[in-house]
Amino acid sequence: MNKVKYWREKNNLTQDELAEKSGVSLRTIQRIESGSTLKGFTLNSIAKVLEVNPENLLSEETINIERAKLINSSVLLGLIIPFGGIIFPFILTSKTKDIYNKQIGKSIVGMQIIITTLLSIFLIICPFFQKEYLIRKPLFIYGIILFLVIKLLIVIINGMSLNKTNKLKICLKTNFL
Repeated sequence: MNKVKYWREKNNLTQDELAEKSGVSLRTIQRIESGSTLKGFTLNSIAKVLEVNPENLLSEETINIERAKLINSSVLLGLIIPFGGIIFPFILTSKTKDIYNKQIGKSIVGMQIIITTLLSIFLIICPFFQKEYLIRKPLFIYGIILFLVIKLLIVIINGMSLNKTNKLKICLKTNFL
């Protein structure tokens, strides 16, 4: 995500509002959020409106995503420790100072909460379903295996995406954390 867009959304501003408050044209704001370079008066006026240091708005190429990679990898502890796929990424995310890595961490934790909640619901419903339909095979084993495979695939796909694009490939559209 573009840093100007990130800070604009964090301040609950529309592009129009940012343009009006900063004295910069709407078209310029759109170009900046599409990847144009910020400099001079534009950089300083937008930074002032967003209440951030101008350096915080400069290009994303300086972003270090090693912490995000660590948070993504820590999800694998959930394959061994119950709820470890939520607890360890949450701890790492909460201790992260970099805003971009923290945002990625929140997205990872949110996804893991949803997956773990779905598994828990499946495990609660499973015995009733088996009893109702007289199924003798242990359905919960299939659910756990499917859960582990999905979790592993998400970590691998997101890890590859972080390496290539510095972004998550599989994430929630809205973050609830």
